[in-house]
Amino acid sequence: MDKFDRQIIEILQGDARASVSDIAREVNLSRSAVTARIKKLEQDKVILGYHAQIAEPDHTNNVSAYFALKFDTSASLHSCELYAHKIYLIPGVKWCHAISGETDMMLYVEVESMAKLNAIRDELQSYSQLRQLITHTVLKELFNTAK
Repeated sequence: MDKFDRQIIEILQGDARASVSDIAREVNLSRSAVTARIKKLEQDKVILGYHAQIAEPDHTNNVSAYFALKFDTSASLHSCELYAHKIYLIPGVKWCHAISGETDMMLYVEVESMAKLNAIRDELQSYSQLRQLITHTVLKELFNTAK
């Protein structure tokens, strides 16, 4: 492997879709010489393949919200435990906490669209012992040390 092979490899590592013409111009060789060198590098298993590098999914367009739930206090079973199993199965619910104070349960939800957020809200509102559901939509994440 000489300096031309190393230059070709470096170019292909930067852009696996670089054309033979562009590579030839950059390394100052003919197109046929570059083609032959790439073929030899592939045969010698120096170049094992070409791939597309995929970016991590962008979650910045997700819709997120906190749901504050209050249940009917006359229920015989503690409503948080009763509904936690159902809530766990809802896609998009990231966490669920039973809390003290006027609110019984707090949920954090992150979904791809407002329609999905509304569908979750509709499902929660169908719970017979739910007395109040308040939605706090996240406008902007300022920081998150859990990530």
